[in-house]
Amino acid sequence: MTRNDRSPRSVLGLAVLSLGLGLALSGCTDVRRSLGYEKAPPDEFQVVDRPPLTLPPDFSLRPPQPGTARPQETSTRDQARRVLAGRTLATPVTTAGRTQGDIVLVKRFGAEAIQPDIRVLIDKESLALAEVEKSFTDRLVFWRKPEPPGVAVDPVKETQRLRENQALGKSVSEGETPQIERRKKAILEGIF
Repeated sequence: MTRNDRSPRSVLGLAVLSLGLGLALSGCTDVRRSLGYEKAPPDEFQVVDRPPLTLPPDFSLRPPQPGTARPQETSTRDQARRVLAGRTLATPVTTAGRTQGDIVLVKRFGAEAIQPDIRVLIDKESLALAEVEKSFTDRLVFWRKPEPPGVAVDPVKETQRLRENQALGKSVSEGETPQIERRKKAILEGIF
């Protein structure tokens, strides 16, 4: 018997052995990861939030030059340093009823002083931005003058109705008040 001639039994045994080896290795974490069967989520401590893209309220800013650093972005090291170093604010927070550990923690994170009118300040800034954006969008969306509100009474028909009620001895409030009905505009009317 030559070496290239293998019996069906040895071929079957080799197939079973390779299948068993494959199944055994599929349980290993490293093999599963290298074959792509295991998910590799990003490290949550390495993910950095980018500030949202916003339109400047005064429109006088120039577009950034390609390749330059974004001014509103800072490194994670600088962000951590700013949080740990703290800031000095206007009004000190009362320490009554707090433990020594609470006081140290509050001072460490820069929260020992607060700005009492912070909500008013934020509301003013937000309202100023909203008013600028609102006027611009109103000019774009509502480019025509709005129709006057309310219902218009037809004066000729109303005078006739009042005279008829007076002649018949009826009350002035009897009957329907005639109204001027506005014609509905077509979809493209006024655009062209």
